[in-house]
Amino acid sequence: MKSKLAELLHELGISKVKLAKFLGVSRQMIYNYLELDDINKWPKDKKVLLFNLLGVKDAKELDKVKVNTDYITEVELRLNSLCDVKKEENNSGVGSDILNGVSSKNQELFIGIMDLVKEYLEDNGKDGVNIVNYFYHYLQAMNNTKELKYILAYVAKETGFEKPMEFVFEEDEQFIFESVMFSAMVLYRSGKASKSKLAESHRRFVNQIEQKMEDKLSRTMELNNVKVQALKELGYTEINENNATEVFEKIAEIQSRKTAFRKIDDEK
Repeated sequence: MKSKLAELLHELGISKVKLAKFLGVSRQMIYNYLELDDINKWPKDKKVLLFNLLGVKDAKELDKVKVNTDYITEVELRLNSLCDVKKEENNSGVGSDILNGVSSKNQELFIGIMDLVKEYLEDNGKDGVNIVNYFYHYLQAMNNTKELKYILAYVAKETGFEKPMEFVFEEDEQFIFESVMFSAMVLYRSGKASKSKLAESHRRFVNQIEQKMEDKLSRTMELNNVKVQALKELGYTEINENNATEVFEKIAEIQSRKTAFRKIDDEK
């Protein structure tokens, strides 16, 4: 029963933090509850709350629950209607300033994300830290790589949280990307995509990334050299509040000169 309940909560995307707030107990208490071999050993009031949330009458019905989009939506609605959003905000430890100007609905989304991040950092050891770190980089890269939005949409649909024919981004591109992604996942899960067969493809992937990193380093070094040159031409040793505008204008001028010289060389 314990494993079925844990599996069900995982499929519904209900974190231990959120469940703890829903039941009005500490997160450690949730761990204690889930360690019990029989849900009937839970405190009666907490057990009733949980059954109401999951839409079942007793523990036996948990085995009959089929998690689909409609069921996930129903549980989410019950969870949101019974949870006190203000209590979530206060308990999350998120400062009020960071939520200034954010609508109450989006505040709830933000706090939910922070709860999950906190849970990963506290309960999943090195893996949790790596997941959060990659998630952070994922968000950083979002503005420069539109396909990352389509990956998010694909995952949300594939896991049943969003409807498969809902397109919130560029529909045609999202449709094509999801189709390609599905084909790739089918191949991956089939077991036919062996490491040896994909070694060459992965080598090209590594080379592409290394080239990007090299280009980025080169651009960084070039910009630093231009900054040093600008300071030297202006007779300064550093950039500060008093000379920042002048230095940046000089940097732009030097870059324009370099571009012009490159164009002349290309024409020759």
